[in-house]
Amino acid sequence: MRWLAFIFVLFCSFQTVAAVKDSTVMTHRLGIDARPGALTQHDDFFRGENALGRPLRVSGSVHVKYSFSFPSSSVIGRLYPTSYQGVGLAAYTFGDHLEIGTPFALYVFQGARLAELGKYLSLDYEWNFGVSMGWHPYDPIVNNGTNPYNSVVGTRVNAYMNAGVLLSWHPTDSWTVSAGLDMSHFSNGDTTFPNTGVNSIGARFCVVRSFAGKKFFHGNRHYGRSKPALWLVDRITWDVIPFGAWNEEVVDFSDKEYHVDGKFAVAGLHINPLCSVAFPWLSVGPSLDIQYNEGMNIQNHIAGVNHATDEIRFYRPSFLEQFAVGLSVRAELQMPVFALNFGVGHNVIYKGKELGGIYSVLTLKTFVSRKCFLNVGLKMSSRECSNNLMLGLGWRIGN
Repeated sequence: MRWLAFIFVLFCSFQTVAAVKDSTVMTHRLGIDARPGALTQHDDFFRGENALGRPLRVSGSVHVKYSFSFPSSSVIGRLYPTSYQGVGLAAYTFGDHLEIGTPFALYVFQGARLAELGKYLSLDYEWNFGVSMGWHPYDPIVNNGTNPYNSVVGTRVNAYMNAGVLLSWHPTDSWTVSAGLDMSHFSNGDTTFPNTGVNSIGARFCVVRSFAGKKFFHGNRHYGRSKPALWLVDRITWDVIPFGAWNEEVVDFSDKEYHVDGKFAVAGLHINPLCSVAFPWLSVGPSLDIQYNEGMNIQNHIAGVNHATDEIRFYRPSFLEQFAVGLSVRAELQMPVFALNFGVGHNVIYKGKELGGIYSVLTLKTFVSRKCFLNVGLKMSSRECSNNLMLGLGWRIGN
């Protein structure tokens, strides 16, 4: 903990820099978070079927974060006067180092104000998205392994997602103290089994120090409005996103669950027109979702089991049983640099039970230019254990 104390003392000492208030320069922020939480009991491993022989209920983490806000005199600063974005580093513990590990997470994050509650109080939100490393994955005894009970983590590296709602107090322009609710999720998107994931719900306590630029924004309770468009077409953009990934599959046969050897390719395309509504940060629209997953519907083509190796064998399904076209409704939160896109849809062209039902999509777009962005997302089906990543490069067409 000495390095955390050193960082805290360091950013408390910048009195001269913090005194500078210039609307033409960026605001830089250093913060420290403490996030105690409770683990959701969604798997037998957390309920006591582990090497410790007791339930795992508690999680905790410490975060060090750097962020910045655009100058208030800039176009972005006027449209998004309270937004900030940056990078963070966190260390997590779940009370079982030998079986789960003590992972750390490296992530990007963004936050902004939801409402101004008074001269010194505000209600804010913040999301985190990144990677976590240092996990101890499942290692079965049949492979001479040493971690047979861990049915929640199958890889050493997992995705990290987090969201929080905060009540923030701004005693001065340079300091912010926050407390609120916090939710975290760790998983690998079914790229490797097992993958029931690790989820925690708890509290967040933050202290943030701001340097230079404009600090706490007083005034309008909402983000600035964009210039009204004369025609509907001027408010519409089109996102075209090809993507790919891989995943693993588990099938049931003769009242037993089998993990299928090998990886299955995933490829697809999203065509998503979006229309901005009311404020520049919110867009909505439909999406055409095309996807091929060569692991779909293999449950219907099982040839048998090699009992010597306990390996399941199957015939390859037809292309039509692995291909689907769906329609979804999307909403997008557009902020500086990043955009969060969420949608719910249903396949309209498909064959086989595994491609039916409702699916949801959550993606993070990171803009490397005004038109081009990196796309990292997760598609989740109503069918149990049917998730896949969506990694791609997107292009935005339109105004």
